[in-house]
Amino acid sequence: MAIPFPIIITERLNLRKIIPSDLDRVHFLRSDKAINKYIKREPQTLETAKAHIERLDSNLKRDIAIAWGITTKESNVLIGSICLWNFSEDKKNAEVGYDLDPKFQGKGIMSEALKAVLDFGFNQRGFETIEAYTDFRNIPSKKLLKRHGFIPSRNKQDADNQNNEVYYINR
Repeated sequence: MAIPFPIIITERLNLRKIIPSDLDRVHFLRSDKAINKYIKREPQTLETAKAHIERLDSNLKRDIAIAWGITTKESNVLIGSICLWNFSEDKKNAEVGYDLDPKFQGKGIMSEALKAVLDFGFNQRGFETIEAYTDFRNIPSKKLLKRHGFIPSRNKQDADNQNNEVYYINR
């Protein structure tokens, strides 16, 4: 039996499943230069965006990641995404990742989404530690993480990206 997707509703936001009709917005979020300034990612096409949406569904079914599309209460159009992924084998650790349309940045939207996803990760899924990898130059992301209680990891590095700093928060 399939587990229902964990929709999260906050004061201003709906965090919902990313679906095939979100293709154009997923493509935008994964290819916009401002959003992806600090992310090492191959150039995105509509085909890679479609494959990404399919991978999100597969990851959910295999219980290795959960990705939410972020929408406002006023519109069902994706303005960003947030995910818990890279689950440890024992399901005690996960990584959080997020992106947001620049038009919606600086309004506390990602802060609201992150708070809700951390609550879900710790209290519904039972994770003990959630990590975040962010480029050392990405000041807004680092401020967001620190505001939510993340602390820099002194003994962990991102082997795939030397510019990333690793942050973590424990339950």
